Amino acid sequence: MSSMYFNEEHQLFRDSLRNFLKKEVVPHIDEWEKKGKIDFKTIWKKIGDMGFFGIHYPEAYGGSDLDIFYTVILQEELQRINSGGFAAAVWAHVYLAMTHLNAEGSEAIKQKYLVPSISGDKLGCLCITEPSGGSDVAGMRTTAVKDGDSYIINGSKTFITNGFYSDYLVLAAKTNPDIGNKGISIFVVDRDASGISATKLNKLGWRASDTAEIAFDKVKVPASNLLGEENKGFSYIMQHFSLERLVMGINAHARAEFALEYTLNYMSERTAFGKELNKFQALRHRYVDMYADMEICKAYNYSIAARLDKGEYVVKEASISKLKSTKMADDVIYECLQFLGGYGYMEDYPLARMLRDSRLGPIGGGTSEILKEILSKMVIDKKEYKLKV
Repeated sequence: MSSMYFNEEHQLFRDSLRNFLKKEVVPHIDEWEKKGKIDFKTIWKKIGDMGFFGIHYPEAYGGSDLDIFYTVILQEELQRINSGGFAAAVWAHVYLAMTHLNAEGSEAIKQKYLVPSISGDKLGCLCITEPSGGSDVAGMRTTAVKDGDSYIINGSKTFITNGFYSDYLVLAAKTNPDIGNKGISIFVVDRDASGISATKLNKLGWRASDTAEIAFDKVKVPASNLLGEENKGFSYIMQHFSLERLVMGINAHARAEFALEYTLNYMSERTAFGKELNKFQALRHRYVDMYADMEICKAYNYSIAARLDKGEYVVKEASISKLKSTKMADDVIYECLQFLGGYGYMEDYPLARMLRDSRLGPIGGGTSEILKEILSKMVIDKKEYKLKV
């Protein structure tokens, strides 16, 4: 841990969080992974009571309003329990759904949805991606048509983390389809609203989390559930991409670090041809290469987190974080599994699950291909994206 970014209070928080996860979460992970369902009724409230959901949010709503490196610690420690699904359920709730409630929600919305989200009494999800096009946010087809003091929503969303069991949905829809991305609005919708149906998706990894496809058939939503201004949704989504992408970059360096720690311990205990694996030069040098790549990504991610915490608009840097860190994590975990030989391929060892879970990194939250095109526009074409306030 670098003293440049972390102090004694950060360390105390890390210790408290690590102990909590070890006691309250780790014993249930294998069961949740097999069932494909987290026991939200028990664990969510416990997390809320510990204040872990509110570290990033204002004290007025039950949060702690702490600096971003508490968020970094939360993400890093969640990766150490080796369940990408559980980690995703937490950060999708805290840094996707709740981000919009806090930034664009009215006072009434914050009291109804943000407060219980921080306390662990409600679970949220963010619904943007659609079956017709994952990364093409501007091309979404879900519509919200004004009808008196309500909106009528029709359409579908897919690949939604927490989409099956959430209590509410933060939803993007076209309120003016004729003007493209300038006609998108954001709403908060209660799960029990008539016309909502969800189907769980069967995934390669992230087995513990519920990922869903959700259909909206004439769903009536009060106009007061509009987040921010009508037709400003696309700019709201863009504003929050920096945090989302950086979180995924941090997740990536943290799971790579955990994989390396586990693998080094295995190498020190496993022998071949009369000596420990960590004594073979070829393996030692490959390990050091991977360790160096992880350290470079971690240091970069910390530096971008510090800039984001100061209020800088770091969409380019956060995009680089996600692009490079997720690729690094995939490469490192693939090699670490190889170091374990046949045992790496066994489900009784952590690398098999970690390999599956890590593979979503370059896909979710904007594919690597899309990020490269965005970065091409910024780096080569000199296009500037400005934070709108």
